[in-house]
Amino acid sequence: YCHANKVIHRDIKPENLLLGFNGELKMADFGWSVHAPSSRRRTICGTVDYMPPEMIGCCVYDEKVDIWTLGVLTYEFLVGKPPFESTTLRETHRRICAIDIKFPDFVCEPARDLITKVNAWRSDPERYCHRFV
Repeated sequence: YCHANKVIHRDIKPENLLLGFNGELKMADFGWSVHAPSSRRRTICGTVDYMPPEMIGCCVYDEKVDIWTLGVLTYEFLVGKPPFESTTLRETHRRICAIDIKFPDFVCEPARDLITKVNAWRSDPERYCHRFV
């Protein structure tokens, strides 16, 4: 619905997901959202653990940043923590830019496949980040 109406949320995370009375999923906190008819943005915003490589690299991005977050959330719901969480901000940025996902053994192959394919449209993750990040 949001993307069909040219809205990019840019801060999808567990705290911003709500369940409705009938069990329907609802998104909250549209503070970082933007109505983007051109769908091309550069602003760095949101929560670091859920940011995509192109946002960290200050590159132009579109609504796919919200799709990226679905892969991150799927991992977190299965494993209990975001896939790129690290002890330092620099290491978190490095892991995001490298799309360095380490799956625990208990994550089944279909789940790994889904998480990986959500980010499959990125053919060259290194182009999103400067070497000093």
